[in-house]
Amino acid sequence: MKIQDLLELAGRNLRESKLRNSLTTLGIGVGVASLVAMLSLGVGLQELASNRLTRSGLFDQIAVYSRPEFRGFRSGEGGDRENPNRGRDLRPLDKAARLEIEKLPNVVEVYPEIRFTSEVRFGEKSQFTYVGGLTPSAKASDAFEKMQGTFFTSPNAEEVILQTRFAKTLADKPEDLLGHDVTLRYAERQALSSGASGGGSPAKKADAAGDSGGEGFSVVRRERNVRVVGIIETEPFGGMRSFGRGGIFIPLNLAEKLAPMGSSSSVRELLRTSASATTFQTLMVRMASPTHVMAAEKAIEDMGFSTFSIMEAMRNLRRFFAVLDLFLGIFGSVALAVASLGIINTLVMSVLERRREIGIMKALGASDRDVRRLFFAEAGSMGLLGGLLGVALGWVIGKAINFGTNIYLARQEFPPEKIWSVPWWLVAGAIGFAVLVSLAAGLYPASRAAKLDPVKALRYE
Repeated sequence: MKIQDLLELAGRNLRESKLRNSLTTLGIGVGVASLVAMLSLGVGLQELASNRLTRSGLFDQIAVYSRPEFRGFRSGEGGDRENPNRGRDLRPLDKAARLEIEKLPNVVEVYPEIRFTSEVRFGEKSQFTYVGGLTPSAKASDAFEKMQGTFFTSPNAEEVILQTRFAKTLADKPEDLLGHDVTLRYAERQALSSGASGGGSPAKKADAAGDSGGEGFSVVRRERNVRVVGIIETEPFGGMRSFGRGGIFIPLNLAEKLAPMGSSSSVRELLRTSASATTFQTLMVRMASPTHVMAAEKAIEDMGFSTFSIMEAMRNLRRFFAVLDLFLGIFGSVALAVASLGIINTLVMSVLERRREIGIMKALGASDRDVRRLFFAEAGSMGLLGGLLGVALGWVIGKAINFGTNIYLARQEFPPEKIWSVPWWLVAGAIGFAVLVSLAAGLYPASRAAKLDPVKALRYE
């Protein structure tokens, strides 16, 4: 039997019992709709979480430390992995180390993490807070999406961006600070050579005591007027970095020029290096993609430094969503499995009603294979139509859920979000799965029809 004739005959048979076949197809559609709706929510939540976390600038970053007692946070399959450099004196995290790290493949930028305490004055009000340095690339962080004002005009601009909560301590209306100057009072570290000090200086006394470090440093109070150019609600990088907990932010280049006390080195670094040498407590390494983080961490640790990234959290998050999608798919498939029982019932009844027709077909030369293919065509047609209907219905359900969720978010004063997504692979997979389930449901009726004896079938009244 030709395929064209087979499809034409299957279509005619389906049209003869419109109500029963329509209800069976609708049952398949409802099953597919539940599957698509559940999986689209799982995919949408995964995309929302992934996009938010990626835009936070956390997953393409590596924190580099130089602390002998520091234990790496990364873990392998066997548990927490000890840093191979633990137990021996690590290299100082200085400018030479920074240049060496910059030369690694796929490294976009390397910059020190600068955070220091400052007194901020505006008019008669004064508050202490932490000041953090930001690179120009930080502008892509989601914290600056709804910023009032603008980002820094240049990497060296004497400008600041305030966090809303801190801005409210300086003015009743934070937006009133935009365009005005505030004064930063901070402690500056200045190198002090031993030759510059007098005979009774502490540096000379240290030399006399046998200390090879003949240099020291002094702390000087400084003031700097900076202009407020922006105000942000949330902290950059989710507040997970140390400077993310600051109340105000300045360009990183400006922060380095200020040379504030406590921004460049820990006490340990000050004791084991020259006071005039520039060392860093932490260097942040930004990679071109999160996929390059693991290789870069290994290379940096081989240099003699300790590292930390939160890629492990990302892997755990993906694992969670994979399990979530699996369970949502299983629960959604239950309705489709129930719908397959309707296909079996419909086709079995069709076999009983069309025994005489089947007998005539076999008497005219139709083989068992032709009869089996005919019922498979009918089952596949119902599965295809039900799959198409289910995808459309699932899309409507997902959109309705997303609409209702955004209404709730608006009442809670949160911005709207897209919590559902119907990618092309979900559409194709749902339709293909519906057809496969329908064909599987048609196995028994098709086999039963193919085994009919044409003589007995022609006697059937």
